[in-house]
Amino acid sequence: MNREQKRMMQRQGQVGADGASTRRATSSQDLQRRRGERTKPRQFMREVRDEMRQVAWPKRPEVINYTTIVFFVLVFMTALIFGLGAGFSKFVTFFFQK
Repeated sequence: MNREQKRMMQRQGQVGADGASTRRATSSQDLQRRRGERTKPRQFMREVRDEMRQVAWPKRPEVINYTTIVFFVLVFMTALIFGLGAGFSKFVTFFFQK
């Protein structure tokens, strides 16, 4: 580990000034206990609801705008792929007929 990495880790709080790790050792019992605990369905739904409230949902004009853009790009790409496929098909049939 070089000095720059050590300083960065000190700023992030991962190591102390003496270079020793600041993370506390976890026992195997702590790990087993944490793995065994499960969230109850009611608590899970409450947390999901709280997280969904924090989402920045788009406004109606934004949704309409994005939908229009996606639709026109879809039509354009479909026409482009169809045109290229038809063109190559004509070229290959013309090439192998002679």
